[in-house]
Amino acid sequence: MRPQALIFLGAPGAGKGTQAREVSKHFSIPQISTGDMLREAVRSGTPLGLAAKVKMEAGELVPDEMVCGIVDERIGQPDCRNGFILDGFPRTIAQADCVGCTLEAKGRGNPLVIDIQVDEDLLLKRLTGRRTCSVCGEIYNVYFNPPRVEGVCDIDGGKLLQRADDSEETIRQRLVAYEEQTSPLIEYYRAKGLLHEVDGNRKPEVIAEELIEFLGTA
Repeated sequence: MRPQALIFLGAPGAGKGTQAREVSKHFSIPQISTGDMLREAVRSGTPLGLAAKVKMEAGELVPDEMVCGIVDERIGQPDCRNGFILDGFPRTIAQADCVGCTLEAKGRGNPLVIDIQVDEDLLLKRLTGRRTCSVCGEIYNVYFNPPRVEGVCDIDGGKLLQRADDSEETIRQRLVAYEEQTSPLIEYYRAKGLLHEVDGNRKPEVIAEELIEFLGTA
């Protein structure tokens, strides 16, 4: 029986979004992000959504308890009946405690946490090598999926651009921040026996096939 709640962890460039999409598609369960939940709550005009809107418009962080309340609202919707993937949440121990209490109160059981582990050198190549077509948005990688002509999109000849936050210095800072923020969360779930570690150094399709097989029997 597949767990009701799935949480994907992984450093920037680890491929957690890619794998979450594959799992979502295969099992027909929604992949829901904190940002999406907040925007939907605001758009729907729920009491929590209106309270979150005030915080967001003031440029303040939405408090954990408010976000958890919005998560509670979202996972109570019909499309989450057979399970769901939490994308980008929780990020802290306090948020993990909150999610655990919400799931328990709804009788949804414990989450299964997928931690996609990738060597730092490979993460750097994935992110620093990324180039995006300025015309059609096609994404290349100079190391793994280069264009036929350097700097030029194969599809429409558009110029390939590197995002400002894909510089090596910025990426190293993001990796350090992720490690500091998420390491305690990984240990938290490992201690509870809820963590499943995945070798993310392999091809995405290989990881997806293995993960779907595992989840089908979890």
